[in-house]
Amino acid sequence: MKKVLVTGSAGFIGFHLTKALLASGLEVVGIDNINSYYDPQIKIHRLDHIDKFVVNHGIGNYYRFIKLDISNEESLSALFQEHDFDFVINLAAQAGVRYSLENPKAYVDSNLVGFTNVLECCRHAKIEHLLFASSSSVYGMNSKQPFSVTDNTDYPISLYAATKKSNELLAYSYSHLFNIPCTGLRFFTVYGPYGRPDMAYYSFTKAISEGMPINVFNSGVMKRDFTYIDDVVEGILRLLDLKPVSEANEITDAKAPYRVLNVGNNDPITLRRFISAIENAVGRKAIENLLPMQAGDVMITYADIDPLSELCDFQPNTSIEDGIDKFVDWYRIQGD
Repeated sequence: MKKVLVTGSAGFIGFHLTKALLASGLEVVGIDNINSYYDPQIKIHRLDHIDKFVVNHGIGNYYRFIKLDISNEESLSALFQEHDFDFVINLAAQAGVRYSLENPKAYVDSNLVGFTNVLECCRHAKIEHLLFASSSSVYGMNSKQPFSVTDNTDYPISLYAATKKSNELLAYSYSHLFNIPCTGLRFFTVYGPYGRPDMAYYSFTKAISEGMPINVFNSGVMKRDFTYIDDVVEGILRLLDLKPVSEANEITDAKAPYRVLNVGNNDPITLRRFISAIENAVGRKAIENLLPMQAGDVMITYADIDPLSELCDFQPNTSIEDGIDKFVDWYRIQGD
């Protein structure tokens, strides 16, 4: 049986992925530092749900959770010495763009120091495949659409984006130097049940349900590539055994078993349609506070997922209406 380490397993994507990996018959060790960027009880609730899932399926021997911070080099090294991991999926990171202005050190500790620790451990453990979370934020204010993995990403406009770009560069170097198969995943606005309360779909649902106003920028005509969590998890599962081969590219002769892929819905929708989907699911009209377009915002972002589709036949199939319906169904249960 193959063993997978999932860092950030109490996070939104990590929670759903851990369940899917276990359901696929893999052994999973999950780690998370349970920080307070948002209410830690949400993360505890996710972990409790995984525990119930494990008990209900009789697979307690195949799952273990450990509270651990990847920035702690000694603890992480000890974990790798205790377990013989076949795959590592690094989802642990300090998230959020605005928070990086308030607490930049948190991003350095987790996204830079922590990720370097993960790379070092993978180097010595000789794992089969490292998959790591990057972000669509690395594209910055690129005007070309759709965003392609061949686009220049040298101009991040937030510290968060800069750390994610740094992750890609660090992974490439380790891949080249130590022959570590690495796949970076640029996620595009992932949403769904058990999601993060700081994300727009969550805060909009809460506000509309409670009859509170929401801020709508630029009349809601901007377009975004919302990606439902089940589609994201399916993409990751398909990639696990498809490790990249060592090869050069059109820019450099340096060889590395390395690649970066967009993971998005490839179907940008307007903010107006997004709000309408929430209104229909909640059964209540939004009270809108119309505001001008925010400085630094862009009119449209969406992912060119052709490389991912060609590699593993990835085809996201959840419409925003279906995805929001599922989220709102879950949200209502939480309030009961």
